[in-house]
Amino acid sequence: MTSQPVLVQGAGSWGTALALVLARNHHQVYLWDINLEMIREMKLVRYNRKYLPEIKIPKNVFPIEGVKEVPAEIKKIISAVPCHALRSSLNFLRPLSIESICVACKGFEPDTQNLSHKVIEDEVENCSIAVLSGPSFAAEVAVGLPTAITIAAKRTEIAQDFSNLFHTDLFRVYIDSDYIGVQIGGAVKNVMAIATGISDGMGFGSNARSALITRGLAEITRLGLSMGAKQETFMGLAGLGDLILTCTDNQSRNRRLGLLLAEGLTVEEASKEIGQEIEGLNTAKEVGILAKRNNVEMPISEQVLNVINSKCSVKEAVQKLVSRQQRS
Repeated sequence: MTSQPVLVQGAGSWGTALALVLARNHHQVYLWDINLEMIREMKLVRYNRKYLPEIKIPKNVFPIEGVKEVPAEIKKIISAVPCHALRSSLNFLRPLSIESICVACKGFEPDTQNLSHKVIEDEVENCSIAVLSGPSFAAEVAVGLPTAITIAAKRTEIAQDFSNLFHTDLFRVYIDSDYIGVQIGGAVKNVMAIATGISDGMGFGSNARSALITRGLAEITRLGLSMGAKQETFMGLAGLGDLILTCTDNQSRNRRLGLLLAEGLTVEEASKEIGQEIEGLNTAKEVGILAKRNNVEMPISEQVLNVINSKCSVKEAVQKLVSRQQRS
């Protein structure tokens, strides 16, 4: 494998974990974040104390404070900033000659409901776009535990190009052309994780959790098909795989939010206790708009949004779901 310089935007837990994968593949990784205080600390102590405090940052990862520190030969970007910050983060790239971006955030842009590829198309000219998603907790990726993800792009050679950067025996990459379905699966599963967290927190048991995951997958698929995705995508890593992981493991911040809501905490109290980005909060709002726009029935997502917006209690939301008219 030929070593390449790569810029990673976003030094949260996921961006840092992806930087570590690239570094283990012997690439020169430049890691930028809007939090300059954190970047300066990473330069000094070689740890990301805020997000991955146990993992030493290798010598071939270079935390940077500004675009002037980016080598001119960098042509590939990995974007791991939250979806709500993606558009503004692209301003950082304007002085650079970027050929391709692989976006690794999961969600929709607030207010516009745009998927990430559309945001990049709006802001960066003549740039190839890929998306990275799949069942992958940052903490496990960071320590090198086995993981399999999907990279998708309209042009297969772009997906393959980014796959070549990342792929190892322990970080396996599968390429796909359904970049819309891969993004929708990665986004909407966070809403379902909130629902399963609520269910488990209320003690409804394994049967209810399995039902929520299964019916949640049906909702994700319906929305995806209405937006041009392929049905088979939702049975793969970026669909069912990511959904199972996020709904069943307490490393998921979205699941933990549901558990705390079931305990009686408000969204604000639960978010403060978790202390990191909870993607499902914004995603639930955008999914509600998309479901209405595309005339897609999404009852689980609807009740999660009602809880988030304080339109009903968790008990009332559950009652509305279980009392729905029987379907064939």
